[in-house]
Amino acid sequence: MNAHTTAPADRIPFRQKLIYGAGAFVNNLLAAAIGGMMIVLNLGFGMNPAVVGLLGALPRLTDAITDPLMGYISDNTRSRWGRRRPYIFIGAIIAGVIFMLLWQLPPGKTESWYFWYFLGGSFLFYLGYTIFATPWVALGYELTPDYHERTRLMGVQNFIGQSIYLVSPWFLLIMQYDRWFDDMTEGAAALAIAIGLITICVGIIPAIFLRERYQGIAQEPDSQPAPEVTEVANVVWRNLLEFFKGFATTLKFKPFLKLCAATFLVFNGFIMVAAFQFYVIIYHVFDGDMVQGAKFAGYAGTLQSLSTFLVIVIVTWLGTRIGKRKAFFIAIGLSTLGFMLKWFCYNPDYPWLILVPAPLIAFGLGGLFTLMPSMIADVVDADELKTHQRREGMYGSIFWWVVKLGMAVAIAAGGFLLNATGFDVELGGNQAASTITLMRAFDAFVPALASLIAIWAIASFSITEDTAYEVRAILERRRGTPDSALPDPA
Repeated sequence: MNAHTTAPADRIPFRQKLIYGAGAFVNNLLAAAIGGMMIVLNLGFGMNPAVVGLLGALPRLTDAITDPLMGYISDNTRSRWGRRRPYIFIGAIIAGVIFMLLWQLPPGKTESWYFWYFLGGSFLFYLGYTIFATPWVALGYELTPDYHERTRLMGVQNFIGQSIYLVSPWFLLIMQYDRWFDDMTEGAAALAIAIGLITICVGIIPAIFLRERYQGIAQEPDSQPAPEVTEVANVVWRNLLEFFKGFATTLKFKPFLKLCAATFLVFNGFIMVAAFQFYVIIYHVFDGDMVQGAKFAGYAGTLQSLSTFLVIVIVTWLGTRIGKRKAFFIAIGLSTLGFMLKWFCYNPDYPWLILVPAPLIAFGLGGLFTLMPSMIADVVDADELKTHQRREGMYGSIFWWVVKLGMAVAIAAGGFLLNATGFDVELGGNQAASTITLMRAFDAFVPALASLIAIWAIASFSITEDTAYEVRAILERRRGTPDSALPDPA
């Protein structure tokens, strides 16, 4: 049992948790859509898998600049609407519009034409995505100061965010549905419009209805204030220095680095071979039958998504009973077992065994994105103790920059790994035996190995329930106002 009880003033009303979760729905929708629809570039437009991998990876490299920069801008914005909300509102609109345009690809163009159109559009899309997602993530870290209520908040937002994965495994089948579309490319164009409209309508909800707890005490002045400047060049230079100073300070904080490493391994170990599941099911289990393969991949994905809802409830309960670190060990251990079972259960003789690993695999991302945001919120408090600054935006942006940088590498590596197996789309169900074996091995054992390393990385994470409450008590004394006495963030 936990040693501390959440005070009523620290509780977030359930309605507000649902509103914050609307941002998670959009965040996951965009991530699932841009990742899951990339296969259309290969199967629908005939592009080389390695080129498709580069298209997925190259735009994410810009996140190395835009994510931390957006975090810094958000942390240091002073407006009547707050530090986070204006960007959430604008970013949702930009990301939704660009995503719709991104998939309006005309038929009959060269691979080079598709490459440059999609690459340019992707840069703009990810910029809008960053403007939305970075402040939204930061907002969640400051909605409550309580160690356990943070876990409950992240459990609710993850629960809502996971609901998109009930639908996203069916995107491939939807885009091929011949009663609606002539081909997969036409289906992708229509699906993108629907996704873009949902992004805009749902994404602006947190910006309209949530409030920011730490807006008034976000950043204390330095002990040696910089002299007042009026020249634009000096202002820009000063902000650049502050940005790089904050960036370096964040990257030096060891508890934060451990969370980044664990998330990098679990999430990107999965992403690197995410598309392999479709290829293994289609070309190994169903001998090249794309419709049957897509159908069973949809069954497995839907079961995994349904299981994730239960996983989130279990992990949230475990996190508030045995601690976040131990809950992480259990969740990631079970998902590792699920990945390894793929080797045995993806069997052409017994296709329904495809469903067996899905509930166990659900413990991976379901547990990860319930516990990690809550643990980062604790890190932000520990950082304030040292630096006298509230830097949710910087921590959130760098965390997701590490994830997305890994994702860029993982997506690119996934394309090259697929080429390395010898896969040839022209062969259909006649792929070489060695190709099938390599695809199966990558699909099962790459994410399993990455997850085991992540467990090792988080074993020495130092912020416990007791230390988190001690840090909070010191911060409250320093501010002279208990967090529980601050205005209700709702």
